[in-house]
Amino acid sequence: MLGHPVRIRVLELLQDGPMAVRDLLAAIGIEPSSLSQQLAVLRRSGIVTATREGSTVVYTLAGGDVAELLRAARRILTELLAGRQDLLDQLTESDPGAGGAR
Repeated sequence: MLGHPVRIRVLELLQDGPMAVRDLLAAIGIEPSSLSQQLAVLRRSGIVTATREGSTVVYTLAGGDVAELLRAARRILTELLAGRQDLLDQLTESDPGAGGAR
């Protein structure tokens, strides 16, 4: 369910509160049909809920656990990437032919 960058971005945006589809489109900048497909996946999985307000559909996170999951995932990925950057720095420093270029 979290294997698509658009779905992750939608969840990140919804952490700040409910958003209308038009606002999600503006923030993400993809085709409406693509966003619709990704929102359907999130709805079917129970991660987000949708409510209709007139002609506007508004999405929200299904619960606080989702926001906590995203925070934990971001923390884990940040630590992994920092570790890789440290390793890259060490390898670059120990390689005299690298010249410090990345």
